[in-house]
Amino acid sequence: MNPSGFVLRRGRWHCEGVDLERIAREVGTPVYVYSSGALVARYRRFRAAVARFGRRTLVCYALKANSNQAAIATLARAGAGADVVSGGELQRALAAGVPPERIVFSGVGKTRAELEYALRVGIHQLNLESAEELELLSRVVSAQRRTATVALRVNPDIDAGTHAKITTGTKANKFGIAIGEAPELFARAAGLRYVRALGVAVHIGSQIDRLAPFERAFGRIARLVRDLRAAGHGVKRADLGGGLGVRYDRETPPGPEAYAAMVERALGGLGLDLAFEPGRWMVAEAGVLLTRVIYDKRGRHKRFVVVDAAMNDLMRPAIYDAYHPIEPVRMPDKGTAASRADVVGPICESSDWLGKGRQLPALAENDLLCIFGAGAYGAVMASSYNTRAIAPEVLVRGRDFAVTRPRFETAALIRRERLPDWLA
Repeated sequence: MNPSGFVLRRGRWHCEGVDLERIAREVGTPVYVYSSGALVARYRRFRAAVARFGRRTLVCYALKANSNQAAIATLARAGAGADVVSGGELQRALAAGVPPERIVFSGVGKTRAELEYALRVGIHQLNLESAEELELLSRVVSAQRRTATVALRVNPDIDAGTHAKITTGTKANKFGIAIGEAPELFARAAGLRYVRALGVAVHIGSQIDRLAPFERAFGRIARLVRDLRAAGHGVKRADLGGGLGVRYDRETPPGPEAYAAMVERALGGLGLDLAFEPGRWMVAEAGVLLTRVIYDKRGRHKRFVVVDAAMNDLMRPAIYDAYHPIEPVRMPDKGTAASRADVVGPICESSDWLGKGRQLPALAENDLLCIFGAGAYGAVMASSYNTRAIAPEVLVRGRDFAVTRPRFETAALIRRERLPDWLA
C-alpha cells in the first residue's frame, strides 16, 4: 500500500509534518489519524480524471466510508459533493458544509421521515431502489406538493468479483431494481405529477480491483438509457456509484484515469450528466490507526502481539478477513531479527485480530504500531463492545493536528444509560 500523506523521517512514521509518536503521546491510543493533504490530493486526482465528462459531472464522496465531520468538510471545501445513505448522513453532510445541490441520497430502506427531510432541504437527487419506495415517495411529494428529482437504481446482475459481503450488484443482493423491470417502473415514475425521473443509477460493490465488471455493468446501463429514450423518456443523468478499489496488500486496482477512460468507452456519446460516488478510494490510504503494545506473548506454538486496539476499533479484519499493513512507528535497526506474529486485541473473541502471520521485531510494552489503510470503514464502524472507550480521531494539516472527535470514555458510555425507578 502507498500510505498517502504518511512518510518515514529519521526512522519514524510521520503524518505530513507531525511525528505519530507525538500524537500517540498527547492524545493516547488507540487513535485514528488522517492526512488533510492526502484527502484533498485523492479528491483532486479523481476529479481531474472525470473532468473529461464536462462541468456538470458530480463527484459525491460516499460518507459511509468515513463520516468524520472534519474529513467531510475537508473534501467539501475541495469541491466534493456527498453520497448519503441515511437521514443521519444527510445531516452530517449539511453540517460539514456540503451544499444540498451536491448531495445524492441512496439506500434501500429510506423512511418517510428521511424522504421528507431530503425534499425539505432540496438535495440534488434521490436514488430510488424499489417500486415500493416510489409509491411512498409519491404519497410524500403529493402531500408536500414539492417536486422530487429521482434516478432509478437498477441491479444489472453483475458479479463484481469482490468479497461477498460487499457485493451489491447481483440478483441475490437486496439493492436496486432488476434491470428488466426498470423500463416499466421508469414509465410509472415519469407519469407522477411531483416526480421528475431524470436518470438511472448503478452500484455493483466495493473494493473492485478490475475494470471488466464495471464495463459490463455500464454497458447494460447504456443499453437501458437507449431503450428508455426510444420509449420517449428524457433520460439525462447516470449515477455510476463507487467501488473503485485500493491496494491493501497485493491487489493491483486500476487508477481513476483508466477508470474514466473505461466510462467513456461504455457511455460516451450519450450526452449524460454523470455522477460518481467514490468512498474508500478517497479516504482509505489517508488514514491510519495507532496502537500500543500491551504484551509480546510468546507461547510454545505461536507468538501473539497483544495491542490496545481491537475489533471494536477496526472491524474489517474480523468481518471481512481483511488485510491491513502493520509496521512499528519507530522502525527497527537494519538487520534486527523478526518473527511471525498475530497482532490481536484484548476483546474476549477469537475473531479479535488485526493482522495474522506478520513479520515483526521483538516488541516491548508501549511500543507503537501503525495500522495502515484505516481511513475507510474504520472509525465509522467502531463500537463500544466489551465497554471499551471509542477511539478518538485526529486530522493533520502540515505541522498542525487537531482532535476532531474526542475519545468517548467509559464513564460517558455509562452515563448514556438509565436505571428504571425500581433499581435506582
